[in-house]
Amino acid sequence: MDLRQLRYFAQIVESGSLSKASRCLFVAQPALSQQLAKLEDEVGKPLLQRSSRGVTPTENGLALYHHARFVLRQIDQALSIARKESGEVQGMVSVGLPATTVLAIGLPLMKRIRAKFPGILLNVVEGMSGHLAHMMRLGQLDLAILFSNDVSSTLDSTPLLEEELFVLFPARHAWAPTGRTDMAISEVAEIPLILPTNAHGLRRRVVAEFDQRNLRPQVVAEIDSLSLLMSCVLDGMGATIKPMSALGHERDRAGDWRALRISDARISRRNYLYSISANLLSPAAYTVAREIEATARDLIAGGEWLGVQAIDAKPDRTVAEPAPIRSDARPEAVREG
Repeated sequence: MDLRQLRYFAQIVESGSLSKASRCLFVAQPALSQQLAKLEDEVGKPLLQRSSRGVTPTENGLALYHHARFVLRQIDQALSIARKESGEVQGMVSVGLPATTVLAIGLPLMKRIRAKFPGILLNVVEGMSGHLAHMMRLGQLDLAILFSNDVSSTLDSTPLLEEELFVLFPARHAWAPTGRTDMAISEVAEIPLILPTNAHGLRRRVVAEFDQRNLRPQVVAEIDSLSLLMSCVLDGMGATIKPMSALGHERDRAGDWRALRISDARISRRNYLYSISANLLSPAAYTVAREIEATARDLIAGGEWLGVQAIDAKPDRTVAEPAPIRSDARPEAVREG
């Protein structure tokens, strides 16, 4: 077994077919098949299940894949360290962040890491939480902020914060009387809404609240792109239900927006910081995990991450034993225009 075979095998698993892996690796498919056959012969068991739709790893193949990704990541980090000056934390760390979380913490985290740990190469992957959870299970990410505590029993997680969901819409639309700071969920059901598709956990969370009250929301569009969704809302096509972080760069135009709480159905989602198993976590990933929690703590305390309540994590559930997040700041809405 050599590193080339491991790299080829990992790419095949991630691509789902030999032809796609061949294109990604710039290796002829017959040569790729030959290396795979040698690897399976050395292991002594089949590593892939083949079908007309592609390939999927067997139980043995999946176990090898997870360890292969770890070995390959460690080798890449070792090479990175060898090429740089010693005496500082170094290495590449892959972090998965949902789109709204990127808007809240992405830039502050990048600036913090660059200023304090220039030897760390931070690789931020933005995506839907379900996709990021899948990447975490495959070992393609070191860390991720996700909205569920049951992603995988093999991953470490700690509660980070809780976001309240608000009804967001342009201030120029009279979907609620001026001066109102909240709406009943029955009132929300009467206005046009733009929501993510059912593949999105936030959509399922919101719809569940309507279903409990035998209400049917007036969904006029389903959009999984956050930037497009918020552009459509700003254009007046409908309101949406999102955390305050969805406003992102619109914070500079706060007077153009209204953010109303749902008075009789407090809808929130908990954010969890996930990491690969502690015994596989590199010093660089350990450091970034602590800095994520510290950045979130500072943003909440400084009133820059609105509509959020911090959660004090139990020490034995905390990634790399970071300081617990605390804040006296209370969630608040964008001022009304």
